[in-house]
Amino acid sequence: MKHAFVFPGQGAQFVGMGKELYEGQYKAKEIFENANDILGFRISDIMFGGSEEELKQTRVTQPAVFIHSVISYLVKQHPVPNMVAGHSLGEFSALVANRSLNFEDALQLVSLRAQAMQKACELTPSTMAAILGLDDEKVEEICRSITDDIVVAANYNCPGQLVISGSLTGIQRACEALKAAGAKRALVLQVGGAFHSPLMKPAEEELAKAIEATTFHEPICPVYQNAVAIGVRNSNEIKKNLIIQLTAPVKWSQCVRAMVADGATQFSEYGPGNVLQGLIKKIEPTAVIV
Repeated sequence: MKHAFVFPGQGAQFVGMGKELYEGQYKAKEIFENANDILGFRISDIMFGGSEEELKQTRVTQPAVFIHSVISYLVKQHPVPNMVAGHSLGEFSALVANRSLNFEDALQLVSLRAQAMQKACELTPSTMAAILGLDDEKVEEICRSITDDIVVAANYNCPGQLVISGSLTGIQRACEALKAAGAKRALVLQVGGAFHSPLMKPAEEELAKAIEATTFHEPICPVYQNAVAIGVRNSNEIKKNLIIQLTAPVKWSQCVRAMVADGATQFSEYGPGNVLQGLIKKIEPTAVIV
């Protein structure tokens, strides 16, 4: 039996996240306080009792989900992972789990990533939309047909659920075309901008400098990275794929299938919520989910 550990991304957050860990585990409290010091503000206070609006700010959301995920992983007894993966932001949590990154370095990168993405969102009004009930190939085809606007496939979440990303007009035109092509729903999401699209190029360039300056260690197991959907162990390749992830699609369905093909029979999700459990069940119904 091969055990895959998976970590969620932005969107899994909720007010109160991590409070039980903080109050019930001395090790968790220690890591939370370390995170507060690194970030320069008490993110734990926002996580435990802030408003939903505060928690939804990208500069808060991304570190919050990362911190919760990593602490959930570190304080629990579990076998050594045979493979790891994370959905978008979750890839940083996965890289702590397979020891490519230490917690402190990863948190600093996540914080910088969040701020760089926020700045990129402010440069160009943009958004994302969830497309339900249509084959991936049809969604891709319609996105490609809109040549005078930016709209691309961004998150391959599970069969029949693909998120697109782009300019406001590009998303509007694509949603209309996709509904006409038979999509059950084309739902514009309440997000800050067009993540995993060419509009994130300024953020990618900023993050690249920080990633290149950070020490990555030899991992204990492969990480199935969003941009390539294969297991990677080489530190230079991990860095490269982590950089291009901001403008490349999240190939989550493909990552899960690749892990199953490489022997994964059990998946454990660490972090707030259980979004990935539901997606994995739709991608690979025979998988055991914890």
